Amino acid sequence: MSVFAYICLGTNDMERACRFYDPVMATLGYARCDTSAEAGWEDWVGWGIYDDEGRRQDALWLCRPFDRHAASVGNGTMVALRATSWRQVDEFFAAALANGGEAEGEPGLRAYNADFYAAYVRDPDGNKLAVVCRGFTRRE
Repeated sequence: MSVFAYICLGTNDMERACRFYDPVMATLGYARCDTSAEAGWEDWVGWGIYDDEGRRQDALWLCRPFDRHAASVGNGTMVALRATSWRQVDEFFAAALANGGEAEGEPGLRAYNADFYAAYVRDPDGNKLAVVCRGFTRRE
């Protein structure tokens, strides 16, 4: 069971953000959540699981801020996404850079733990993302 119901990040340009997140989240096996039957979702887009009107969800969402001010990033704020292999980490990083993201840390083992393979990027709005694989699952 996850500690999170969902994670939401702000965006100032939903179309640009979707052009980034569609291919990036696909590297981890996530597609857009189906919210077509839900009311009020015109300013929200998510990737992951959203079932039974949200009673079952594990998703990363983007939205325009409710206060209608510009979305901004938090200093020290980061969302870490789970990868199942080093290859997924590498593919996520490459897709992020190819779709408007900025590098914050190339794929590689980190000093945190001997098996902590991760990469860090910023999305087009400046939100910091990590993608992490724990375990010695090389790039096969």
